[in-house]
Amino acid sequence: MRSSSPIPYPGLSHRLFSVWYRHMRVYTKNLLSNGLPPFLEPLLFLLGVGIGLGKYIEGTMDGMAYIDFLGTGLLVTAAMYTAAFECTFGTFIRLEFDKVYDGMLAAPITVNNLIVGEIIWAGTKGLFFSFAVVCVLTLFGIIHLPQGLLAPLVGFLTGVMFATMSLLVTSFVKNINHFNFYHTGFLSPMFFFSGVVFPVSNLPVPLRAFAEIVPLTHAVRLVRAVCTGTYRLALLGDLAYIAAFIAIVGALAVRRLRGRLVS
Repeated sequence: MRSSSPIPYPGLSHRLFSVWYRHMRVYTKNLLSNGLPPFLEPLLFLLGVGIGLGKYIEGTMDGMAYIDFLGTGLLVTAAMYTAAFECTFGTFIRLEFDKVYDGMLAAPITVNNLIVGEIIWAGTKGLFFSFAVVCVLTLFGIIHLPQGLLAPLVGFLTGVMFATMSLLVTSFVKNINHFNFYHTGFLSPMFFFSGVVFPVSNLPVPLRAFAEIVPLTHAVRLVRAVCTGTYRLALLGDLAYIAAFIAIVGALAVRRLRGRLVS
C-alpha cells in the first residue's frame, strides 16, 4: 500500500489571506448596501458642509479653498471610521455573540494569524472607503488623477492604524454598549481637532498639543500632501509616527486579544 504523505501546513501568507478572504466574502454578500454608502456619505457631506458652509468662509485654509481643504481631510476620516467600527462592534460580535473565531481557530491558523488578518482586512476597508471618497472628490474637481490614486494607500495605513487601536480597546470591553465612549468620546473629537475641518494651527496651544498626539492628525497631513503634491521633509515624521503606532499598539492588541481568545 502507498503511504499517505502528510498535508503540508499552509504558509503564513495563505493563513492571513484566508482570514481576509472570509471577511471579504461576508462583506460582499450584501454588496449594494455595504458598497454604496461609502460613495454617498462624502457626497452628502461635501454638499451640506463643504458647499453650504464654504460660502460663508472667506479666503483660504492652508492655501486651499474650504471645500478642497475639507474634502481631502475626508479621505482619511472615512478610513478611520470604517476600521474603528469593524474592529470594535464587528470584532466584538464575532467574538462574543456569533462565536465566529471558535470555528476559525479550528482551522490550521494561529490566534496571531487571526488578529493580524483582522487588521489587514480593516486596512483594506480603509483603502476602499478612501477610494470611494477619491471618486467623489474627482467628480467635484477637488483632486486630480493620477496623483489622487495614491490617497487610498494612505487610507490603508489609516485603516490599519485605527484597527490596532480599536482592537486594543475591544480587548478591554465586556459590554458592547461601552464602545460608545470610544466612538463619541475619542474618535469624534479627533474628527474636529485633527485638521480635518480647520487647520491645527488655529487651535489653542493645549488643543494643538492634543492634536499632535492623536493619530488622525498625521494621516490628514500625509493625505493632503499626496493630493496636492506638496511634499516636505516633515512628512517623514508623520510616516514614522504611523509606523511606530501600528507596531506598538498592534503588538499590545495582539497580546491582549490572544489571552482573551485562548481563555
